[in-house]
Amino acid sequence: MRSSFPDGAEPPERGGRGPRLLAESSRVEAFSDGVLAIAITLLVLDLRTGDRAGQVGHDLLAQWPTYLAYVASFLYIGVIWVNHHALFTRITAVDTGLLWCNLALLLTASILPFPTAELAFAMGQGTYDDKISALVLYAVISAVMAMSWLVVFSYLQRHPQLLRPGVPADFFRTERLRAFAGILAPFVPVLVGLWSPPTALVVMVATPVFYAVTAEGLKTSASRHRGDSAG
Repeated sequence: MRSSFPDGAEPPERGGRGPRLLAESSRVEAFSDGVLAIAITLLVLDLRTGDRAGQVGHDLLAQWPTYLAYVASFLYIGVIWVNHHALFTRITAVDTGLLWCNLALLLTASILPFPTAELAFAMGQGTYDDKISALVLYAVISAVMAMSWLVVFSYLQRHPQLLRPGVPADFFRTERLRAFAGILAPFVPVLVGLWSPPTALVVMVATPVFYAVTAEGLKTSASRHRGDSAG
């Protein structure tokens, strides 16, 4: 009978106190993919069709803040999915602690449609104060999202037995720098918004680019860049 444990992992002795490694990491990935797919689909609910005869073109153009907010959040969740996939290519098994860390990450991702809807409303119909409040709300939730990544990276650094052979635990020490940057970066659009809220939306669309480029890790991305420069 084939063992349910990954190569190199042994089940704990009966009565032992060691954490049990769960080989079903693919189930975690499938569940995570489902949550992120639902979250990214919910974003489209904020897009509205024209409801006034003769004013369809005007109504569609008036929704431009909604379109930008949609694109920003779509890219954000898309980058989360890409980074999540890259993360699990380095994981060979999961334990209960990692499951909870992953759930915390998914919790923050699943909330994103809420600040997106609030931002779209504020930018389209709200006052200046409404727009700043919506930008702050989006920034806070984005920062909490980055904190959840920090928790995941820190957990994996402390539990190298969950990693695939050849993946050093120190890899996640470097990845924590990306998480720290993610805690601060969402507040840049808030500062820009104090001067021009519409410009802040444009900055928000550009923010996920850094995490898309570094999805495979800071060191990996830097090595690839050096290799391309040498070529």
